[in-house]
Amino acid sequence: MHKISRSSLAAIGFLLAACSSTEWVHPNKPGDAFTSDYNKCQQDAARDPKLQQGSQLLLINATERCIQKEGWRMIEREK
Repeated sequence: MHKISRSSLAAIGFLLAACSSTEWVHPNKPGDAFTSDYNKCQQDAARDPKLQQGSQLLLINATERCIQKEGWRMIEREK
C-alpha cells in the first residue's frame, strides 16, 4: 500500500496554492477542520482494496470525492 507522507502532502498543497487562488470551505466548520477531515478521507480511501492496486491519482480522486461528501467545497478566493 502506498501512502503520501504529510510532508509530501504539504508540498503538493503549497504548489497548488502557488498556482491558484482556491480554498476548501465548509458551511458549518472552520477552515482548520479541513486537515482532519481530509486525513480521515485519505485513510478511508487507502483501506479500499480496489484503490490499493491503483495509481496515486485514483487515491487522490477518491479522497476528494469523500471530502466533498463531508460538505467541503473548493471555491475561488476573492482577490
